[in-house]
Amino acid sequence: MEEKQYLVDALSVNESWRMFRIMAEFVEAIEELSDIGRAVTIFGSARITPENPYYRKTEHLARLLAQQGFGVITGGGPGIMEAANKGAAEAGGTSVGMNIRLPFEQTPNEFANVRLYHKYFFIRKVMFVKFAVAYVIVPGGFGTMDELFEALTLIQTKRIKSFPVILMGSEYWKGLLDWLKDTMLGQGMISLKDMELFRVLDEPEEIVDYIRKFVIV
Repeated sequence: MEEKQYLVDALSVNESWRMFRIMAEFVEAIEELSDIGRAVTIFGSARITPENPYYRKTEHLARLLAQQGFGVITGGGPGIMEAANKGAAEAGGTSVGMNIRLPFEQTPNEFANVRLYHKYFFIRKVMFVKFAVAYVIVPGGFGTMDELFEALTLIQTKRIKSFPVILMGSEYWKGLLDWLKDTMLGQGMISLKDMELFRVLDEPEEIVDYIRKFVIV
């Protein structure tokens, strides 16, 4: 009985100390990013290679954003994240990589000139949205979808101030958009106004122009 109580007490202490680790990670991230200025967060697949057209488009987009005075924030890994960090860094801009410790896929790319390392997903997600003036969602998988719908939910419920959410690549997103319109909207799960929370664009130049309509650097 005493041994069982000891284990319960030990677990309680560990949970208490975890709160301090969480607070420390929040403080470190906020202090590191507080001076980056206006930035655009770009999400997309870690599995896309440099030969993929979306890699090249993302690199070009990030370069244009940096030239317009925007910083670029990514998850810091390979694929689309690498392309965005590369484009911003090579244009002389702020190129942020917010890495997460994962058992696979997440190898930091070499192009981020501001790097953070997160243990907790939820802290990283807060930083993505806190320091972004716009989101660009490039083709990706579960993680990309997660960030997209979390941003839309926060805007929809007015938990954050509305900002541009742009899906790059109409061909890739067509199936999702059809389902949102025909099923979710068609069955009354969302409103017509909710469909206006995001915009679908194809070319980096038009994405930058769209962001600049809402954001003054």
